[in-house]
Amino acid sequence: MNTSHLLICLWALIGFSSCKYKKEEQKEEQAKYTVTSPILMDTTVTKDYLAQIQSVQNIEIRAQVKGYLDAINVDEGRFVSAGQVLFNIMPKLYEAELMKQSAQVKAAEVEYSNTKTLSDKNIVSKAELAMAQAKLDIEKAELNKAELELAFTKIKAPFDGTIDRIKFKKGSLIDEGVLLTTLSNNKDVYAYFNVSEVEYLDFKNKKSDDHQQVSLLLANGDEHKFKGRIETIESEFDNETGNLAFRAIFPNPDLLLKHGETGKVRLTIPLKNAIIIPQKCTYELQDKIYVYVLDKENRLKSRAIIVKQKLSNLYILESGLLVTDKIVLDGLQSAKEDEKIEAVFISPKEVINNLQLIKK
Repeated sequence: MNTSHLLICLWALIGFSSCKYKKEEQKEEQAKYTVTSPILMDTTVTKDYLAQIQSVQNIEIRAQVKGYLDAINVDEGRFVSAGQVLFNIMPKLYEAELMKQSAQVKAAEVEYSNTKTLSDKNIVSKAELAMAQAKLDIEKAELNKAELELAFTKIKAPFDGTIDRIKFKKGSLIDEGVLLTTLSNNKDVYAYFNVSEVEYLDFKNKKSDDHQQVSLLLANGDEHKFKGRIETIESEFDNETGNLAFRAIFPNPDLLLKHGETGKVRLTIPLKNAIIIPQKCTYELQDKIYVYVLDKENRLKSRAIIVKQKLSNLYILESGLLVTDKIVLDGLQSAKEDEKIEAVFISPKEVINNLQLIKK
């Protein structure tokens, strides 16, 4: 009996110890995670828009008279000043026409003078005097035309700018209206870019000053060293794209930017009461972004979120979380759905400050 009693006690003790050990083991196996909450704050975001760069002045230089290209006084890509002679078209024909018209004007003046004398003596009618006057006026008009055509043989720059490719060589026969080159004033440039209707409304609602300062990113990724400003907004949306064109103007004193170049206008957009979380709190699955949210029983529940804007190390949310939610900060790789955890809370301000220190 005593032996049996001892065995029963021994088995009971072993069973009790085993249960106690299992409970302690389960307690030890409960994972510990650091959690935080979204933070509500005002911030700014930047967005890049593809832009087409154009000179503030860009015109075609065309021949206004026909003739042989007698001289090319500039080279391609060179800066020229307003009034500088760019091309000469052989003027001989127009000089001869000017001399002819000048002689015809003198003859018409003599004829008018004689007719007036006769008219004053009532030898000829007033009608003949009027015809002589009309003939004189016509000859003077032709003289003005000849003078203008002769002036057109010297093609001058209408403003300071840079010459583009020259289409003809010296000695070429040029017809009236033929394109010789183009002239660009690049001291300032326009950057045209398109925004959506929603972005336009956000811009108007959140920015009282339309002339907002903007940056320009060049094709090689460098930032243009001069800041620009939004100068104007077009009046109509494009029905096909749903976009509205903005125009920014940028100083270009070193003439780095050229007409027809492309770049990106970087616009700074203020956001009020934005909900922000660290990117490290998220994971992606099937093109969606998720976080693990802690429920009232300290169990993990996955939840999809919609990201509005991506910052360095941070996400600005469109929807999916409240500022009162607690989300897993570290250990996402081992977290499991419905897992009960031990949470160690870190304030969102502390988390963001640490992320900014890491960034620096």
